[in-house]
Amino acid sequence: MPEITDKPPADTRKELEALSAQLDRDVPKRSKDNLLVATWNIREFGGLTDKWHSDQKDSPKRDLHALACITEIVSRFDVVAIQEVQTDIRALRHMLKALGDDFTVILTDAVEDDKGGHERLAFVFNRKRLEVSGLACELVVPLNWTKKKKPKAGIDQIALQRQFARTPYAVAFKKGNCTFILVTLHVIWGTGPQAIPERTEELSSIATWLRSWAEDTNNWDQNLICLGDFNIDRQGGDLWKAFTSTGLTTPDPIAKPRIIGGKPLEGFYDQISWFVDETDGKKPLLSLTFTGNANMFDWSETALAKSGMTRSQKSYRMSDHFPLWVEFSTKS
Repeated sequence: MPEITDKPPADTRKELEALSAQLDRDVPKRSKDNLLVATWNIREFGGLTDKWHSDQKDSPKRDLHALACITEIVSRFDVVAIQEVQTDIRALRHMLKALGDDFTVILTDAVEDDKGGHERLAFVFNRKRLEVSGLACELVVPLNWTKKKKPKAGIDQIALQRQFARTPYAVAFKKGNCTFILVTLHVIWGTGPQAIPERTEELSSIATWLRSWAEDTNNWDQNLICLGDFNIDRQGGDLWKAFTSTGLTTPDPIAKPRIIGGKPLEGFYDQISWFVDETDGKKPLLSLTFTGNANMFDWSETALAKSGMTRSQKSYRMSDHFPLWVEFSTKS
């Protein structure tokens, strides 16, 4: 039975070479003074078929070929927040084998209900570049937050009814003298007439919670960055307004609709964001310096590009999302 660490077949090697060349072109190289942060919703990232090429009878469809492509992409960043990790972490474990000793993972337990999709949230990071600075926590809404207590206005309804469908997960990392906190989340999707109001409420509650925290961490010369799948349908809509209601902002290079299969989409589902001080010309509440480099990585240019598969078929092997990334300078 083949392993992810085995030498791939010739067609996979050729594709990985093309993917590597695309990454060289589209993603900055690591340096001692930069930090590369990414987020990626990898569709149903759980099981794995131990073949280089799965066929129609195989379940799951994700095979070693696709996992090798996913691994190559993840390897280019210092830390990647991954959403939709499943209860079964076979694919994740094998990816870590392929990444080698330089990389490790921190992940949550699976959410054991249907609204949460039985998913985990994970951070895969390069431990030669980063160290964990000590903090790891879930964002839980205090029950005593009410509309009468500013700045927590508007959060009490969700607090008293339930917590978030998938509890946002925060981990603090350190690179040199720079400490930053990443908060990853996968906002509820839902179906039926209450789906949008419920999602709007969750986004608003998360934004309110995070703003209070960002102001505290900024006082300690730390950085709070929020990233993940926000399930925002379009810019300017109710979901977008809820997301940006407390000052969360997305850098211009990725504040645009995503492109899949050559066709523009309205969706702004995935985000990497931080807070700004509106009273000071929208000054970021960060001690990190955003370099201006950020983008979506369109793996479909090379990964499975010549497979003849439909977009849906590719999504079960790779994903129905593209990763987003941003570059910061850690130079003081």
